Amino acid sequence: MAILKVARLGHPVLRQPAQPVPVADIRSAEVQRLIDDMVETMREYDGAGLAANQVHTLLQIAVIEVETNPRYPEAQAIPLTVVVNPVVTPLTDEREDGWEGCLSVPDMRGVVSRHTAVRLECYDREANPCEPGRQGLLRPRHPARDRSPQRHRLRRPDARPPDPQPHRRVEQALAGDPRAK
Repeated sequence: MAILKVARLGHPVLRQPAQPVPVADIRSAEVQRLIDDMVETMREYDGAGLAANQVHTLLQIAVIEVETNPRYPEAQAIPLTVVVNPVVTPLTDEREDGWEGCLSVPDMRGVVSRHTAVRLECYDREANPCEPGRQGLLRPRHPARDRSPQRHRLRRPDARPPDPQPHRRVEQALAGDPRAK
């Protein structure tokens, strides 16, 4: 495994759309090595998630995990989750603002508006379809939305100082906590 270089805000790779991974290729050694390297990179930089675009690879893959993390000391645990070819569908027009951070924009957080409930359709790292209908999974920030990650970073409406618990709602949602809604 290897620590990958993370693209920073302004790098052209973050403006290019990621491509779907052919389902037959998900279990290939190349894709599995990329996923392993993304997990190692996310952990090295104390991230809660990482999209392949952020490591200069234009594929629709994201990894998410929150365990003991100094950047999110109050966060509920989220087991390692790999999403491939995510399709995010809003289930409501209701939106909520939340503090978000990103490894491509180090040491900075901003307020971003997201739908309060979404459906995620994707494949896992074994090429199995993910469970449909997981509501709240992507609120407020989730790399699965980052098939083209610049959308959130370049349209961020506010860049105030960080909130003391910026990711509480996403951790609650991923842990299945009903308070996340």
